[in-house]
Amino acid sequence: MSRHRLYFNLGAGACLAASLSVLADEGPTVHVYNWYDYIGPTTLQDFKRDTGIVPVYDTFDSAEVLEGKLLTSRSGYDVVVASNYSLPTLIKAGALAPLPREQMPGFKDMDTDLLAKLANNDPGNQYAVPYLWGTNGIGYNIDKVRAVLGDKAPVDSWDLVFKEENLARLGECGVAMLDSPSEMLPVALHYLGLPPNSTDPEDYKKAEALLLKLRPHIAYFNSSKFISDLSNGNICVAVGWSGAMLEAKTTAEQAGNGVKIAYSLPKEGAPVWFDTLVLLKDAPHPQQGMAFIDYLMRPQVIAPVSDHLNYPNGNRSATSLVAEATRNNPAVYPPAAAMATLFTLQPLPPSTERVRTRVWSKVKNGQ
Repeated sequence: MSRHRLYFNLGAGACLAASLSVLADEGPTVHVYNWYDYIGPTTLQDFKRDTGIVPVYDTFDSAEVLEGKLLTSRSGYDVVVASNYSLPTLIKAGALAPLPREQMPGFKDMDTDLLAKLANNDPGNQYAVPYLWGTNGIGYNIDKVRAVLGDKAPVDSWDLVFKEENLARLGECGVAMLDSPSEMLPVALHYLGLPPNSTDPEDYKKAEALLLKLRPHIAYFNSSKFISDLSNGNICVAVGWSGAMLEAKTTAEQAGNGVKIAYSLPKEGAPVWFDTLVLLKDAPHPQQGMAFIDYLMRPQVIAPVSDHLNYPNGNRSATSLVAEATRNNPAVYPPAAAMATLFTLQPLPPSTERVRTRVWSKVKNGQ
């Protein structure tokens, strides 16, 4: 369930990892495993300067890679950035160490509303600290959607893409959705008034019927192509991640191509996801690992990361330090009323995952 920037300078990343590994001989180390391109440009160097601990830093590009690494062998890592969706699997497998609150003075600054939502995947908030988070919603071309549906287009509602009369017209200018049954099917279920994490096969038949009815009007399912297509005007609507839509908006503005993009968090509610900091049970350097987690919990450290990546963080005290344009953007920091409607996604039993896979295959193929 990768929601992160879908570009990465591999040369620069490899050089950074290599340079930090070389520096590991200089003193104590902490081994960190994170999503690619998912940290501030100077965060690692600042951590070494401020603590004397050298971060040995590696990256991955999917939750499956992360889980495979942690569940099949001793990884050698201390701290990992894991999605909330992966937490139940990692906790059940005994891969994570409970976080010692007495070593976490910054925990008091964590947003209690976010912690309550995260507790759906980490009961009691025992194992994970929020790092960055975001939502799934609708990105759209303001002018093209207005031209097709008029000034009263329901851009604040899932009706925009799940009502056939709307989607049939928007299909003329191009609609894309994530190629992710674990993210799209819960949204369809939620729209139908059903539990987004349902395990009832009958519920999935209803979601399948809805999506098959809409399928002729959807240009494609893809989890990366929509960003560039939205920014250059090749499509007019996409269902995807908040940060990806902001990336499309920024790209269009920088290109000066006249494409105006907006992101909507539907009023009916939408998925919220978290990327979290966790300490591995077999961490070779647990104290250094806790030092790294504590460092990223500092408001003055995490605020620039939010500015750089256009994702909110879980630290209430950091909000005032985030750039005004970022913290006042409801697409990045949703207002309280919108936050109350958000729901988390959960791993489902293998039997239900098989049902979702079959349904998604039918939907993508249109039959």
